[in-house]
Amino acid sequence: MSILAATRIVHPRILYFGTPVVLLTTENEDGTPNITPMSSAWALGDRVVLGLGEGGQGLANLRARPQCVINLPDGTHWRAVEALAPLTGACPVPESKRSQFRHAQDKFAASGLTAEASIKVNPPRIAECPLQIEAEVEEIRMTGDRGPFAIIEARAVAVHAHEDILADDTHIAPRLWSPLIYSFRHYFSLGEELGKTFRAEV
Repeated sequence: MSILAATRIVHPRILYFGTPVVLLTTENEDGTPNITPMSSAWALGDRVVLGLGEGGQGLANLRARPQCVINLPDGTHWRAVEALAPLTGACPVPESKRSQFRHAQDKFAASGLTAEASIKVNPPRIAECPLQIEAEVEEIRMTGDRGPFAIIEARAVAVHAHEDILADDTHIAPRLWSPLIYSFRHYFSLGEELGKTFRAEV
């Protein structure tokens, strides 16, 4: 007989309960690329919904130039992601960020990652990321009572995958793909497979 755990009401400061890390590439006003590390993203069909806070360069870029690449790193890239975490492309740095963030113009150089040309959008892909989703932004909606947040709906227009995580041209091999996970501000990767849903095709 299983024993149910006791619970209590809590008030967590964050709700990053375990979602994939995204390195979002966008285009700056001068045509240079920006990288925004983020962890609020989910997909449904060919739509990807992204969540970004107000004040960052990534959101400003999407408002002005509504294209992006949703790059998904794996567990080997967490140090590159963390190198980007305290950086902002916004200059000057917004007042709300000045205590923790500093400006960086070239985030590819700062992270050691490699830019690779996209085929349907202007922002580049990140070559090291096993999955790269080129996307067009279709809607940006503001919400949030604990600070202004943007809910961004983007439509995938091209998907690139490293050969070594593919089962075939239409399937990613789950045992070969291990996305970087962000859980309560800590980095994790996937562990041992526990099983699969009845709808699994590979």
